Formats: sequence, C-alpha cells, structure tokens
Amino acid sequence: MATALYGPGGFYRSAGPGPAAHFRTSVHASPLYARAVARLLTEVDTVLGTPPALDFVDIGAGRGELLTGVLAALPPATAARVRPYGVERAPRPEGLDARIGWGEEIPGHGLTGLLFANEWLDNVPVDVVETDAEGVARIVLVAPDGSERLGEPVSGADAEWLVRWWPMGEGAVCSGTGAGGGVGSGCAGAGLRGAAGRRVEPGGGAGPEVRAELGVRAEPGLRAGPGVLAEPGVQVEPGLRAELGVLAEPGLRAEPGTGRDAAWAAAVSHLGRGLAVAVDYAHSAHTRPAFGTLTGFRAGREVAPVPDGTTDLTAHVALDACAAATAHHGPATLTRQREALRALGLAGSRPPLSLASTDPAAYVRALAGAGEASELTDPAGLGAFGWLLQTVGLGADGTGTAVRAMPDAPGLSALLGEEARGEGEAGR
Repeated sequence: MATALYGPGGFYRSAGPGPAAHFRTSVHASPLYARAVARLLTEVDTVLGTPPALDFVDIGAGRGELLTGVLAALPPATAARVRPYGVERAPRPEGLDARIGWGEEIPGHGLTGLLFANEWLDNVPVDVVETDAEGVARIVLVAPDGSERLGEPVSGADAEWLVRWWPMGEGAVCSGTGAGGGVGSGCAGAGLRGAAGRRVEPGGGAGPEVRAELGVRAEPGLRAGPGVLAEPGVQVEPGLRAELGVLAEPGLRAEPGTGRDAAWAAAVSHLGRGLAVAVDYAHSAHTRPAFGTLTGFRAGREVAPVPDGTTDLTAHVALDACAAATAHHGPATLTRQREALRALGLAGSRPPLSLASTDPAAYVRALAGAGEASELTDPAGLGAFGWLLQTVGLGADGTGTAVRAMPDAPGLSALLGEEARGEGEAGR
C-alpha cells in the first residue's frame, strides 16, 4: 500500500489533476466547506489572542484547493498574518498562491494555529489481517495484480492494537501479545457473538458479523446490523437471542491502526498552541466492520484495491484510537461533520420563498448554497464523516477547558463542549 501510494510512480506522487480526478471530498463539493474551516481558523486565532503569525497547515493538501479557499474566505487582517502551508507528496501545483508554502513534511515544531487533515489518515498505509480456517489472524499479502494470500500471524504492536481496538473473535489467535496471548485472548474480546454475516432479528439467531458491546441493551424488535457487538452482561429482551461460542469465523478481517495512531501523534506534536483536526470516514469501537474496509477509487468509481499505482487505496479510520494516542495533549472531541459544520454556522436551510419575488437572483444563489450545505451535512453521506479535534495548549490553563465558554469563539466552544457528540461513519 505504501509503495502503491507514495513510492516512485505512486498514486500520490504523480502530477496532473490530482485526487479530484478520482474522488470527491468535502473540499471539492462546495466552497462552503473552506468557509467553515476559515471560520474555525479565525476562532482559534481569537482564542490564541491574535498572535503576530498564525499557522494554518493542511496535511494531505491535494492541489491546494482547501488552502486557496480558506485564504479567500478569511478577513483581510487575518489573512495578512496567516502562514499557510500544504503538506503533500506531490509536487507544488503550478499557479498556486505564492503565499502558500509547500512540502512533504510539516514545517517545524512549536506551530501556533490550526493543523487540518481532511481525508489524510485514510491514506496512511495499513496492513490487512484475516482469520484463517483455524481462527489464526494472519497478515494478508497482496501481489501487484491484486491477488492475495495469507502470510505470517499478526504479532507485536499490531496484535496488541487489535486486542484493544478491533477484537476479531474470542477464538482468534495472535502471536506476541504477551502474557495471556493465544486462543481466547490474542486478538479478541470476550463475548457473545453470532456467526458472521447474518442479522439478529426477533426470534432469530446471531450471525457472523453481528457483535455487541458491554452494557448495550437490546430492545424488543431491534435489529443488529453488521459490526454491532454484544459482550457479557448484555441484556437481551425476549425474542432476541445470540449464540454463545460461535467465534473467530474464517475470513474475518481487520486493519490494525498502529501506523495511523503514530502518524496522527507525530502531526499533533508539531503544534505548540492551537487545534489539530482530522476529518475522515471512520468507524468506532461499536461499529468495527467484520470484513474490513480497504477499497480503491479510480476515475470517480470504486474499484478493487489493486496496488499498481493507478488507484487510490483507502481504508476507514479508527478515530477513537487516534484520539487516545494524543490524549496527553489535552481535551479532544470526536463528533460528526454534520454537527461540526452546523456549529460553524453551516445550516443548509432553504431561503424564504418571499425572496424569490423580491430578488430572484439572490434566491437562486441562496437555494444553490442550501443544496451544497445539505450535501456537506447529509447524515447518510459527507455529514457522517468523523471529526477529531485535539486541543494543544488552548485556554488560560493550557487544557482547552476555558475555550468551552468563550463568547468570541462560539463555534469552537460548541465543538469542544457538551454539544458535540457522536462518531463518524461514512465512505466515499
């Protein structure tokens, strides 16, 4: 995956139109997205006390579309103090605003401002792990033509990560997980699970991709979809049952996120004071997919993830694990794009019909804007993307707590406060 994306001739090394020719992100969907990020940057600036230089770093900058849009949306006085920088493996785009710096690495440490990573972590390479016929979790080896075979058992840090963040079944076996590793603990959480691939319905059994977490209460008539777990202590109402002991089915897949956790932690470490934001299509501990998420995109279509350099290879992100990797910096928030953009003033409400008679052109513009806002906040699409916001040295005590009550930063205050809840789950 690393070679196909970032090696010589890799997908993200090529010049030309860039990712926008292959898939559409929120940045490409509407300029309203850049305006919302610009508002977030101005509120971070306010909380920081309007420093002489305000850093705005876009990780995975594509062709500079977000940087360009944010600069255009900022108030002139703020734009004059901003140091915009794009982090990208591809060469600097021709015609990019001269104010924007460009390179493959984040520019130094002690940055003051906003570090923003829109759909970057999903392209940080991951291994894929699959359980074999004996329930052993093995690394999936992929040839350049996309053909696969199972390799060595997963071990070490990846095995430990799976135990904590993505249990594959009580019967799954991993190597090198320390004391207690092996059958029944190496890649698993204890639990009630059914056999993969079937839904739990009233009066029915549990199927392979059905799971449930500790303390989840199953109400009468409720269905459990793929990736939903039940652990010991779950209360199952009459008519809903799960089969104990049907675990570690062959063919279950996971994507250990150790490399992504490390990449996110390394990025956040560059901030001296400010906010780091990761936006991506994600899953959480309650919704890990039974068969993984690795896929490919080419020319606007989802295709098989063949690692030949012509295809974007991508997998959903365990943002909850990334948040844990930077928890020592201070408070963090996990929310969804729908809630995040609404906190930043993007409502998507339709203009009043009366405007159509008094100013038809303004009505048409407002109606188009409402449509774009609706796409960005659609709970079944882009609005379900996950947002991880990590504070670094914000507030009087350096923990970000005081930000939650700042009237001059209402959007940021809402995002870091009780109003922001939920975890993103979506796909391109």
